[in-house]
Amino acid sequence: MIFRQLFEPVSCTYTYLLGCSATGGCALIDPVLETVERDLAVISSLGLHLAFTVETHVHADHLTGALKLKHLAGSQIAGPALDGLLCTDAGLHEGEPLMIGEIALQPLFTPGHTSSHHAYLIDAGTQQLLFSGDALLIDGCGRTDFQSGDPVALYHSIHDQFFTLPDETLVYPGHDYEGRFVSSIAQEKARNSRLGGGKSLEEFVKIMKSLDLPPPQKMAFAVPGNLLCGQCPPNVPDALRLPCAFGDQG
Repeated sequence: MIFRQLFEPVSCTYTYLLGCSATGGCALIDPVLETVERDLAVISSLGLHLAFTVETHVHADHLTGALKLKHLAGSQIAGPALDGLLCTDAGLHEGEPLMIGEIALQPLFTPGHTSSHHAYLIDAGTQQLLFSGDALLIDGCGRTDFQSGDPVALYHSIHDQFFTLPDETLVYPGHDYEGRFVSSIAQEKARNSRLGGGKSLEEFVKIMKSLDLPPPQKMAFAVPGNLLCGQCPPNVPDALRLPCAFGDQG
């Protein structure tokens, strides 16, 4: 398997490139609109072709690059079937792997950050790789105070779906705000400030309800745009509209 972890610094979003060495097909998990050209350049440099973009959920902090990548590279758009998006080519369900060449990407239904959030798991032979989206972050977790969030559901998703995985499973989050790249299930069970050390459901809910964070700056246009797989809605500020143009690659 060919693997790259890519970063978008404004929203601190990680995009993950998974490539099949046997077939040359690849996927991007959670691509960002502003980094579409960079991602395509990386794919080209590796001699791969983009088969799928894969979403963990409908994002509130950035616009996805899925629709633009489909226009430029002919890729299919995949995401949780529960979102019911008409622009999605492949609706994903837990228990039904998405095949990227010979790579089996296993969806895991992990509601809580949003009601339809999915994470993705790959068995790399000697180790499992968990792409946890916004459900589980390094020393943290996704918010539950908007967009169908539910702290009780998130607690159970993390404990039932993630913390039951082998301790050595690598955790690749959807975001990190402190320059960290990867964690493990063992580390998050022991040290996660919101969930680790055996914190109870009641303790977790109290923590999440006391965060008092401002809404994401791009939420007003990111959510409606991402319901259209990355089509820029009219309320995108002029200063941010340049990536919306779907010109020819190069």
